[in-house]
Amino acid sequence: MTGTPVDRAPGRLPGQTAEAHILSDLVDLLAAGRSGVLATVLNTDRSVPRHAGSKMLITDDGRRIGSVGGGEMEARVAAEADACLAEGTPRLLEYQLVNPGDGDPGVCGGRATILMEPHMPPSTVLVVGYGHIGQAVTDLAHWLGYRVVATDDRPGTLDDPTAADLVVTGPVSEALEQVDLTPRDHAVVVTRSTDLDVESLVCLLATTVGSIGVMGSSRRWETTCQRLRELGTTPDDLNRVTSPIGLELGAENPEEIAVSVMAQIVALDRSTAR
Repeated sequence: MTGTPVDRAPGRLPGQTAEAHILSDLVDLLAAGRSGVLATVLNTDRSVPRHAGSKMLITDDGRRIGSVGGGEMEARVAAEADACLAEGTPRLLEYQLVNPGDGDPGVCGGRATILMEPHMPPSTVLVVGYGHIGQAVTDLAHWLGYRVVATDDRPGTLDDPTAADLVVTGPVSEALEQVDLTPRDHAVVVTRSTDLDVESLVCLLATTVGSIGVMGSSRRWETTCQRLRELGTTPDDLNRVTSPIGLELGAENPEEIAVSVMAQIVALDRSTAR
């Protein structure tokens, strides 16, 4: 007799441990572009509610999946999640469960060490202009694990297969209607004219995007700055823009320029992560 596959509701797979289920939920959370903190009991001493290896996922909206012990201790762990995400760095929490009168979160008589690990989706690289350099930057950014959004105002430019996660044919303002750029994200402006540079920068400077880089010569950037000043752009906003974009590598072809651009972005990300 041939068996019939059984449809199961989303959730823990047959035979899957609670901890493995939590890790699966974390993967799904990140795939949806959201963040969370994974709390893991590293070690314990004497009587504690949960054993080493127990995990709990605290999502960016405060939902808890799994348990590291319940009660007051777990509530304190959940309360640490927001700060952990804001800082973007792991932290160790030490709890003694002896005397609530001394501020301890329990009376079991043991101790527990809990590791808090923030997990966030990949940063976004918005590529404005999909010429040869824009394509090369898109390919390399995707290979490096960034979420890539490519936009170009020319119909048909983005019709061919691309490494971008999202493509938008139209002005950058239309792309920004679909993408919420944050201080963790980056914009790479590699257009074909100063008119497009100015149009793009007016929109990008209205966001909280972490870095904005513009391709072009010093003379082209001076022209762009003058146009932006005439539109009321402040010196502080102009200081948010790097031009020419990329580390000085002596790059010439599109692929080499993409390496210099992405090397600068990686350096920025690593410096803020320290």
